[in-house]
Amino acid sequence: VQLQASGGGLVQAGGSLRLSCEATGRTSSNYGLGWFRQAPGKEREFLATISWIGSYTYVTDSVKGRFIISRDNAKNTAYLQMNNLKPEDTAVYYCAARYGTSSDNPARYEYWGQGTQVTVSS
Repeated sequence: VQLQASGGGLVQAGGSLRLSCEATGRTSSNYGLGWFRQAPGKEREFLATISWIGSYTYVTDSVKGRFIISRDNAKNTAYLQMNNLKPEDTAVYYCAARYGTSSDNPARYEYWGQGTQVTVSS
């Protein structure tokens, strides 16, 4: 599976962005998707994960209520809707895929997109 993340950019605090992650290649198999982010000097942080059919989603507490994960398997695309953005949300955002169940552990993901920069100004 190859992943292409997009949708990042510069936004003012309180604004919204929707990130997209398009999967190509071996997309006929069941795979879970996750979103992560990494700010300069910090470790990669788990944000949200979604199962193959989208029936299971999990969003980490730090962004729960502001971030929503979804997917459209007909388009082989996952989304991360980010609302009420804060300067501390500034980071490179990555999507990742793993065959089988979804997970909040980045070490369990086999495939990673290239990342998309999100910058939130105050």
